[in-house]
Amino acid sequence: MKKLTPQEEKEAARALLADIERLAAGRHLRYMEVCGTHTVAIFRAGLRQILPENIELVSGPGCPVCVTSDAYMDKAIACAKMEAVTVATFGDMLKVPGSRESLADARAAGACLRVVYSPLDALAAARENPERTVVFLGVGFETTAPTEAAAVLSAKEEGLKNFCVLSAQKLVPPAVKLLLADPDVHVDGFLLPGHACVVTGTRPYAFLADEAHKPGVVAGFTPLAILRAVWRLVRQTAANEARIENEYGSVVREEGNPAALAVLARVYEETADEWRGLGVIERSGLRMREEFAAFDAERRLPVEVERVEKKTACRCGEVLRGAVRPTDCTLFAKACVPTHAVGPCMVSVEGVCAAWYKYGRGRFHFGK
Repeated sequence: MKKLTPQEEKEAARALLADIERLAAGRHLRYMEVCGTHTVAIFRAGLRQILPENIELVSGPGCPVCVTSDAYMDKAIACAKMEAVTVATFGDMLKVPGSRESLADARAAGACLRVVYSPLDALAAARENPERTVVFLGVGFETTAPTEAAAVLSAKEEGLKNFCVLSAQKLVPPAVKLLLADPDVHVDGFLLPGHACVVTGTRPYAFLADEAHKPGVVAGFTPLAILRAVWRLVRQTAANEARIENEYGSVVREEGNPAALAVLARVYEETADEWRGLGVIERSGLRMREEFAAFDAERRLPVEVERVEKKTACRCGEVLRGAVRPTDCTLFAKACVPTHAVGPCMVSVEGVCAAWYKYGRGRFHFGK
C-alpha cells in the first residue's frame, strides 16, 4: 500500500469522519477495544474527541497486567520470598497490588527480583545462576504466550533444570464472550486486538457474528487505521450486518500464525483462569501440559496463599468490564495516580486509567 503524505492522511480522516457521522445519525453507538495498545493509541491521537458525540469508544479488558488477579500476585510474591529463588518479571508487574503488598514492596523487604525484557533474559539468568531457581512471571495474552512456550522448550532441550514459569497467560475470546452476556455492559461491536490476532487469526472471533450478531474488526494501530476500523463497524451496524473484518491484513491472516500456534499447543492446554473484574472464566487461561510439569512453577513450587477480600474504593474491576469510566472512580487522579497507584489499571502504561490520566486530564468530555 502506498504511504500517504500527512496532508493525504488528514483528508482521508476527514472523509472517514464525515461518513461515520452520516452512517451513525440518530443512533448512540458503543464500540469496545480489547487491546491495551489500542487504548493508548486512541487516547494519544485524540480520536475520542474528533468522533461524533454519539459514537462512544469504551475500553475493555485489553491490558494483561490489569486483569491479573490478586491471587496470582500473591503467589508470585510468595515465590520471590523463597530461599534460593529469583523471580524474573517485566517491569510493569512490580507495582501491581496483591492482597497485601506488591512485588516492589517485597523486593524492598529483601525478596530477590530481576526485571527482564523477555523470557530469554530469564533463561540467561537461570544459566548464570545454577544455584538458584529462576521463576519467570508469564503474564500476557496470545501475543506473548508463544515466546514463553518457546522458552520452556529451550529450557527442556538444554536440560536447564532451574528455570520455570508461573503462568498467567490468558485468551481474549472467552472474555469477550463473557462480556456479551454481562447486563451491565452493552456494546454494538468490537475493535479486535491486532497483535493477538497475528497469532490467533480471526477465526476465534467468529462467534461474535455467528452467535451474537455483533460486528468485529481487527484493527491496526495508526490513527487512520483505527478510524477505518471504526468506520467499518459503523457501516456494518447501519446495515444491520455482523461479520468479522480485517483492517490489519498486512500481518493478520484468517488462520493466524501456524508456527506460533503449534508451539502454544505443544506446551500449553486451555484451563479456567481468574480475571480481575470478570471472575473465573472457563477455558480462558493456559497451563502447562504434564510433559512440561518440571517447568511449571505451580507444580514445582506449590504455595498456599490465603484468600483475602480487600476493602477498597478502587473500581478497576468495573473499568475493565467497560461498566464505568475511570473518572467515575472517586480515587482517580486523587489518591490513585501513576506514581502511587491503588489499582492495576493505573500501574501499567497500557492501563485504561493510566491512559485517561496521561492523555485526558482536563478534557474528559469526548465528542465534537
